[in-house]
Amino acid sequence: MRRNKYGIILPFLAPALILYSLFVIYPYAQAMYVAFTKWKGLRKSPRFVGLDNFEKMLGDDQFWNALSNNLIYLVFLPIITLGFALFMAFMISQKVRFSNFYRVTFFFPQVMSVVAIGILWSFVYHPTIGIFSSLLKAVGIENPPIWLGDPDTALWSIVAVTVWQSAGFFMVIFMAGMLSIPKSLYEAAALDGAGRGSTFFRITFPLLWENTRSSLVFITVIAMDMFGITFTMTQGGPDRSTDVLATLLYEHAFLHSRFGYATSIAMVYFVIVIVLTLLIFRVTRRETIEF
Repeated sequence: MRRNKYGIILPFLAPALILYSLFVIYPYAQAMYVAFTKWKGLRKSPRFVGLDNFEKMLGDDQFWNALSNNLIYLVFLPIITLGFALFMAFMISQKVRFSNFYRVTFFFPQVMSVVAIGILWSFVYHPTIGIFSSLLKAVGIENPPIWLGDPDTALWSIVAVTVWQSAGFFMVIFMAGMLSIPKSLYEAAALDGAGRGSTFFRITFPLLWENTRSSLVFITVIAMDMFGITFTMTQGGPDRSTDVLATLLYEHAFLHSRFGYATSIAMVYFVIVIVLTLLIFRVTRRETIEF
């Protein structure tokens, strides 16, 4: 019986497995090989150099600078984005005034492309025609910050844009979880005299744990990427203050034709994301609450 079952399943799985191997597994395997070579993309066969690319990476200040910027995003984006999204989802689920307006407003940036958002906010941050600079000048500040031109403010300006762009997505995830919570729990809490704060921390948040775990993985991937918004707004500048691993490997691959070294950066980036994802699932694992 078991043999007959596999004999029926395998013919149906074979086309999908062949396509997956051809377009996913094989490119990954080829990229792993390129990471151990020196290749400018023009030679027919890359020259194998072993671990030279990874040894070079250890002494590359640009690599460590880009990784440190990714780590800054990794620390602050989850706290700010998920905290704000969770707050908005809870307030909207409580049917506060203008809740439908808030729902549409905060989700709207999610339907825009990253390139469009980057260009839009580049104009918002513009030192002469930007809205922020004009508002600051209107209230008497003659020399407002050069938001994207100052190494001290450029990265945090991108953080603000990323929060604005992605909070709506996580708000929807949390709202979906909140809508599945039985109303009887909230009614019982209200009868006991619980306010919105205690209701949130004692009922809502514990029952959203699985949504929170998934959101942590998503925001981790976003924080370790940051290519689209960074490349559109600053291209890693000024003075590499907003450089991330994705923009650094793009520079080495497509501007300097160092495909071997760029692929080794991509491999390290891939391993970091996988390890962080597994760590998140490991640390946040707990017994699921059924309701």
